[in-house]
This record gives sequence, structure tokens and C-alpha cells, in this order.
Amino acid sequence: MKTSLALLSVVIIVGVVVSLALANPAMLPKHPGYPMSKAVDPVSGQSLANDPGETNVFGEKAMSSAAVFDDSHTTQNLTNPEDRRILEKPGAGLLPKVQGPDIKIEPPVKEATKASAAP
Repeated sequence: MKTSLALLSVVIIVGVVVSLALANPAMLPKHPGYPMSKAVDPVSGQSLANDPGETNVFGEKAMSSAAVFDDSHTTQNLTNPEDRRILEKPGAGLLPKVQGPDIKIEPPVKEATKASAAP
């Protein structure tokens, strides 16, 4: 049991290390950032930067682009498609007037039961 657990953990660790070593930098998004010019490895000739040749972003442009980066999926959309049917909102405790059939909701009890006071 101990050897199989140790063997399984070694296989998982080797798999993670190999997947990180074979990661493709070309799949990273292109963005202006911290450029490393066109530095290359003297042995293999491979680029040392994930984004070689990209321009550096600084100042107001960097702040504004960082601020709107996640806006597309983090903004709240509080509109309800059913609200398009509403013609008038009379106020609290009252149902709004909507397009479509005129539905009346009657109270569940029209008259209370009367108990006699005499024993």
C-alpha cells in the first residue's frame, strides 16, 4: 500500500513538472507589459521573454486598461426581461399594472367566522 501510494505521488509530481516544462509561451495573451526586448538564450536561441518586443505601458493608460480588464464578466446586470411588461408601478403592497391579461387576485377570506359570546 505504501509503495503504490509513493509511486502514484511520484507519477503525479512528474506529470505536473513535465506539463509546466512543456507549456507553450505562444499561447499566452498578447498584452503590453514589461518588455525584455528581444533577449534570446545563447545556447538554444529561444526567446527568454513571454512577450518579446512588446511596448511598455505606464502611467494613465496602464491604470485605465487594468481597471477595465475584468469588467465584461464582473459587472452586475440588474435588468429583468419581465420588467418590460410593466406599465405602472402603483407602490408598495400593490401589484403593478402589466401588459397582457387583467388578472384579479381576490383575498383568500371574504368574511370571518362569528363566534357567539354566550356560553
